[in-house]
Amino acid sequence: MESEALNQAEDDELRQGPNRRCIVTGTVTAKENLLRFVVGPDNEVVPDVEGRLPGRGIWLSPRRDVVNTAVSKRLFAKAARRAVSVPEDLADRIERLLTRRCLDALALARRAAQAVCGFEKVKAELKSGRVMVLVQAGDAAQDGRDKLKALVPGVVVVDLFDAAELGAVFGRDHAVHVCVAPGGLARRLTSEAAFLAGFRQDRTP
Repeated sequence: MESEALNQAEDDELRQGPNRRCIVTGTVTAKENLLRFVVGPDNEVVPDVEGRLPGRGIWLSPRRDVVNTAVSKRLFAKAARRAVSVPEDLADRIERLLTRRCLDALALARRAAQAVCGFEKVKAELKSGRVMVLVQAGDAAQDGRDKLKALVPGVVVVDLFDAAELGAVFGRDHAVHVCVAPGGLARRLTSEAAFLAGFRQDRTP
């Protein structure tokens, strides 16, 4: 009973503050570093990638293996303290949502004239120091990617998308090299890509 009281007090403290606990790893960190889930009206677990849905939040570290563990061990039901429905492909759904958010941020940057594509254009922007994020197709030749990265070693590099995905943002079949100027959209892309990396770079065979 005493242990339950202590756990409840700890839960209350977490809810009141900016930190949350991952139900799989037990890691306590700022809620901005975790994925939020809620239980919808139909008792299905819903990923709340924007952090805006109503309801008591359930939090996970943003990694494919963590989500799969929560599904296989039925930890969502334990956290919700009731029976819930969890899609078997939950990790894939989250990956699709995060991919869409990243590409939407990139599209907004393009429309705001804060993003350009093409090797020579990106090279010129990097040399000018007007780049916060360098986005390169993961299926592109390593040599060309390395040449641009070497120009600004400290720049944020995102290589989670293929050339076709990047090309769609710029209205062409393929795009390999893209850069985004400093600003709110670049920060948003960096934040979203950090979450997506846990799903595109942490696949289980």
